[in-house]
Amino acid sequence: MKLRILLIQPENRTLHRFRRKQLNNFSQITMPYLAAFVDEGQYDLTLVDEYSQRIPYGRTFDLVAITVNTPNAYHCYEIADAFRAKGAKVVFGGPHATLLPDEAGRRSDHVIVGEAEETWPRFLRDFAEGKAQARYVSETPPTLEGLPEPRWDLLRGRSRLMKGAVFATRGCPYRCRYCNLKQIYHDCFRSRPVSEVIGEIRAMKARHFVFWDDNFFADAGYALELMKELAPLRKRWAAQVTLADCANEKLLKAAQEAGCLYLFVGLESFSEASLGDAGKRVNRVRDYEAIIQSLHRHNIMIQAGIVFGFDSDTEQVFGETLRACERLGIDGVTVSLLTPLPRTPIYEQLKAEGRLRSEEWNRYNGKTQVAFDPKRLTPEQLYEGYMEFRRSFYSLRSFVRRMRVSRTHPLYNLAINLGYRWSIR
Repeated sequence: MKLRILLIQPENRTLHRFRRKQLNNFSQITMPYLAAFVDEGQYDLTLVDEYSQRIPYGRTFDLVAITVNTPNAYHCYEIADAFRAKGAKVVFGGPHATLLPDEAGRRSDHVIVGEAEETWPRFLRDFAEGKAQARYVSETPPTLEGLPEPRWDLLRGRSRLMKGAVFATRGCPYRCRYCNLKQIYHDCFRSRPVSEVIGEIRAMKARHFVFWDDNFFADAGYALELMKELAPLRKRWAAQVTLADCANEKLLKAAQEAGCLYLFVGLESFSEASLGDAGKRVNRVRDYEAIIQSLHRHNIMIQAGIVFGFDSDTEQVFGETLRACERLGIDGVTVSLLTPLPRTPIYEQLKAEGRLRSEEWNRYNGKTQVAFDPKRLTPEQLYEGYMEFRRSFYSLRSFVRRMRVSRTHPLYNLAINLGYRWSIR
């Protein structure tokens, strides 16, 4: 008889209310990808994405697997408690379980620490044989060759448009002080075989997709090779890159020819002092205008990552940032409150200075609560300024101002901006 396994991509109500009306919410790739490693000769497999589905608490499972990020941690612990009370075993993985495995282990039966390409299949075999260990740790960087294709067919309640995600590379060469990539992944940049990535994209039913890479342009030669093979597929896509790499005209030309719609670029701030606080010296404010103009010349929208709450930020930062975004024609922003995620340099600094407001992880979502005491603002000033920036940026007036400069993909631009505006309201 097969073991019954449930894979959960969790989303607490606070984050769901925040995200549900945005129009560029591609499905997380984690659980469809991990589902592809499950031997269906041994397991009867169910996959639930809580963004669009309800967790089937009324059903019985032998094993429940949950990927845990920091703001979802307590929600995941509650899910685990409910299933463990019914006799199921629970295994945690993901960023928070990797950062704080002892904490995660107190609320689960098993923990997968770090990258899972080798440990997850081994755990599944051990569990089926009744000899699973409490903790599995990725000791060496796993190969990214010969990986299975994500099981998008198992997702329910998601449109075809939102099921397109693939990763080509893993890792980032930079060390931003607020980022936890170095604590989650092995500290080395790796890429998948181009032919395997292209084969996975070709098999997608959706025309639109997103690269789930942390820094898609990090290896310029690899990115050029991949985009050359991607161009004939006539897909539309987005990716996350670093601003400095967007100065490479060859990369932008290849991206345009390969169907790139927009690039997420972590600008973080328009203040050199704040960029220093962030540890993001690779960004130079004086370069922003020329690089953004180059993106627009190549018919590529920019979705800028903006963070408020660095030690150099004052009450003036919100208005100054809005005016800069409008002047440069920035198409969209993903704006966040600085969030000191566990084990990052920013977290360690703020903890040592006694500035963490609490370690209630639901506060650490970067969107709805301030988790620390800012240096030159009160927590209330930071949150109110952040919210006013969001409302102002996604107003019709600001959109018109920005589009007069950008003139890039007006219909896509309008749809994305309206989605963010509706989510705010």
